[in-house]
Amino acid sequence: MNLLYCCSVILLLVLFPRDCQGGNILVLPLEGSHWINMDILLQALHSRGHNITIVRSSKSWYVKDKASYYNTYTVQVERSIDQKLITDMISRSIEFERGALPFVNFLHATVGMLGTFVDAHTIVGEFLSAILDDRELMTKIKDGKFDLVLTDPCWGYGVILAKYLNLPLVYNVRWLIAGEGHLAIAPSPLSYIPITGSGNTDKMAFFQRVKNVILHIITQTQQQLVIKLVYQKLCDKYLGPDYDYNQLVLNADLWLMRVDFVFEFPRPTMPNVVYMGGFQCKPAKPLPEHLEEFVQSSGEHGVTIMSLGTLIGELPHDLADEIAAAFAKLPQKVIWRYKGDRPATLGNNTLLVDWMPQNDLLGHRNMKLFVNHGGTNGIYEAIYHGVPIVGIPIVFDQADNLSRLRAKGVAVVMDVSELDRKTFRNAVQEVLIEPSYKMNMQRLSRLHRDQPMKPLDTALFWMEFVMRHKGAAHLRTESYRMPWYSYHSVDVMLLLLTVALFVLLIVAGLVWSCFRLCCKRKVKSD
Repeated sequence: MNLLYCCSVILLLVLFPRDCQGGNILVLPLEGSHWINMDILLQALHSRGHNITIVRSSKSWYVKDKASYYNTYTVQVERSIDQKLITDMISRSIEFERGALPFVNFLHATVGMLGTFVDAHTIVGEFLSAILDDRELMTKIKDGKFDLVLTDPCWGYGVILAKYLNLPLVYNVRWLIAGEGHLAIAPSPLSYIPITGSGNTDKMAFFQRVKNVILHIITQTQQQLVIKLVYQKLCDKYLGPDYDYNQLVLNADLWLMRVDFVFEFPRPTMPNVVYMGGFQCKPAKPLPEHLEEFVQSSGEHGVTIMSLGTLIGELPHDLADEIAAAFAKLPQKVIWRYKGDRPATLGNNTLLVDWMPQNDLLGHRNMKLFVNHGGTNGIYEAIYHGVPIVGIPIVFDQADNLSRLRAKGVAVVMDVSELDRKTFRNAVQEVLIEPSYKMNMQRLSRLHRDQPMKPLDTALFWMEFVMRHKGAAHLRTESYRMPWYSYHSVDVMLLLLTVALFVLLIVAGLVWSCFRLCCKRKVKSD
């Protein structure tokens, strides 16, 4: 009897598939901070039994060729968006911002950088061509029997490759080519949804709305220019002239959005947008012995940490000296992630490190303040642990991220062009002394943590959902197939206006005819 029961159980396990079978996932990632959060997602997928394969460039500087939790296809390329290109761009932006007038700086960011922007995407296009032209590689990919493509659509190559392979497409997304992802997929009234670069909140005065509309036009122009010059040409070459790149982008099955509405302003959304803001956050672990000793030595004053992210390891010497001089005047101990030359004004209370366990430091009970550049990874870790921020935005979306924190009363934001030892020290002391910053950030932390599922678990569930059901077409709106004039009902409005005008002309004609008839009768009676 027992033998029969065991055989029946084994037979059931063999014949009936489990809810979460391991899938094969093809990944096309970005470098830098985008890779850091993608890597967390991939490790979690691997821990659930999924097989991960990454397509990487031979000149990749973040995505390693070998790892225990993923396989790689390495594509030989002549050019790549490497660390030097990005760091040079950031250095030029810092120098330009410190020396230029605000309007000139605005023109530089929106128009002057356009050539660099197009060239970067051209390099990405060359990488895609190298993938698709490599017959041996494409045979391997097709034989891999992948269940879906996971990519970050800030670069456009993953969208085209997914369509070429006819695989379900999932985004790890916040940005598209030149704009926030919501702007492409969801209704986005510009009256209360701030455009990246505007520095606006969801409460805009008239001229702020004017600025918002102008920036939206500029952003969309940039995006369409890159699509026309780079990605549409690739679509025509590898998919055929009947495929429109914009439609391919919106045809994705799932948008895993790196956003939490504790941080972001409320806005319309869509059914296939899944929110996982802060998915990389986790409880703090014990610090290494030397750091724990330094933190404990701070006493009642506590500790401030400073990091400007993965891409900004050093600053101009004079700027670094101003920051170090301000830190030296603080009663707090300071841990500063900095790879440049040792500032001449560095105080005894400041420890310079090449790397720091940022999440673990932010979760330490002695932590008082986080000086940060406004990158989303660091911002969500600060929210998770309830640590207020002094923000120094440098490039990209950083100023807009920090403007959201400033609007919520948890951060003071400084412009690089105005930063010196006095202004920086005043900003730091304001956040340290005024209790509302800490209280507001702790409130955001409670809201962020109070969710039915952890953001990472939510993301994993929906990815496995797409694999189980071979896509999620039932969540995808068909609006992406509509031309702009149909989407905004311009054709309907024109028809209704035409009918209304026609009826008005008929009524006017009848009135005129009646008037003339009355006039004729009056003349005859006279």
